[in-house]
Amino acid sequence: MATYAIGDVQGCYDELQALLERVGFSRAHDRLWLVGDLVNRGPKSLEVLRFVKELGDRAVTVLGNHDLHLVTQHEGFERKRKDDTFTDVLEAPDAKELVDWVRTRPMMHVEGSWAMVHAGLLPNWGIEKAMLLGKEVEAALAAPDYRDFLKNMYGSKPVRWEDSLAGWDRLRVIVNAMTRMRFCKEDGTMEFQTTGKTPPAGFQTWHETRKENEAQIVFGHWSQAGLQLNARIAGLDTGCVWGGPLTALRLEDRWLVQVPSPGYQLEGEKG
Repeated sequence: MATYAIGDVQGCYDELQALLERVGFSRAHDRLWLVGDLVNRGPKSLEVLRFVKELGDRAVTVLGNHDLHLVTQHEGFERKRKDDTFTDVLEAPDAKELVDWVRTRPMMHVEGSWAMVHAGLLPNWGIEKAMLLGKEVEAALAAPDYRDFLKNMYGSKPVRWEDSLAGWDRLRVIVNAMTRMRFCKEDGTMEFQTTGKTPPAGFQTWHETRKENEAQIVFGHWSQAGLQLNARIAGLDTGCVWGGPLTALRLEDRWLVQVPSPGYQLEGEKG
């Protein structure tokens, strides 16, 4: 059995199928870890969602910011953006079933020596603590009154975690760290404007602030940084939707496989 972690698919269904063929993925024996952002900006979000959902427990996917954007738009809390490409999902006969499935995906997954999250983890969150915090958001998204949370989920404040945070502020910080963050300070203050590789003054990449004696972390969300691999991390968003490859990493031995993409968005609009 092999476990393949795959970077942000973002509706690139054809590339996903080509990648699975390339690695020789077996539905009977292998598993997929998907780092979030299954949908949007690529051409076939509907096909991606139906395929991953149909895989059942052979696939684990964590929530990304584009996945949450799909959920909030389906629920009427966000307007369509000019670069949104998931109308196929919203207009599908099984839209509610698919969006409900997306809404109830985990924020984070931990297994063996690996942890997976879409964007990142704050420096003062150990893996166990981060899992518990992620479950707080999962509970809010699965609750009967989940729409109240969606209505209050967006915003960039508070910018720093405090254990004393409560209510929507507490949940919002967890969502922002796990689905939006790229840079932060040692005290956990987050910065959301910079998307490139170079941190703004006073900030570091989130993974540079982490302790060394913890699980390896696989993540996505950061196409402008490209492939990020070392003994502690695996950043797998290589910008398939922008014309970069779609990337898979076999977690058991770090075998890396990529397939090309023609790109579906203009590089100048990247963000």
